[in-house]
Amino acid sequence: MSQSYEKYLREVLIDTDTLQTRITELGQEISAAYADTENLLLICILKGGVMFLTDLMRSLTIPHTIDFMAISSYGTGVRESSGRVRIDMDLKQDVAGKHLLIVEDIIDSGHTLQYILNLLDTRDPASVRICTLLSKPSRRQVHIDVDFVGFEIPDKYVFGYGLDLDEHYRNLPFIAVCNTDALTGE
Repeated sequence: MSQSYEKYLREVLIDTDTLQTRITELGQEISAAYADTENLLLICILKGGVMFLTDLMRSLTIPHTIDFMAISSYGTGVRESSGRVRIDMDLKQDVAGKHLLIVEDIIDSGHTLQYILNLLDTRDPASVRICTLLSKPSRRQVHIDVDFVGFEIPDKYVFGYGLDLDEHYRNLPFIAVCNTDALTGE
């Protein structure tokens, strides 16, 4: 993997200012939706959701706690998911009676999120809602009701702002479209 991300950059899809403006708006929407709610738990899906979670938390004006889950989905290639999912790290706290807000970086096929929803439902939460920074509805294979969406994006391979390119470049402050030709040229 090259030291510089420029080799892999086809275009900046969502710039830093646009990202931060929308995350602030999401924080306001979520704060209003949960204004009269106690026991709000933000569940960050690792690793990609971390940057989004930290910025989103700063935009919230309501009390909340956080926890983390790490999930792996397996497929045949970089962009293909078979729907097989494994929990690599489960929540540390009991969610019974709590209002859960899943904080996700991107929803693509929907298989991973459906697995998480089914799992959490067995744990008797008061409610479960979803907040995703990015949604690719054109790739959805499983119907998912998403309550809070940052951006709907086209079917492009993206990285940056928490999303990795072979575990690199999560630190970029923007969402970039990958030049996939550079991946095959290595």
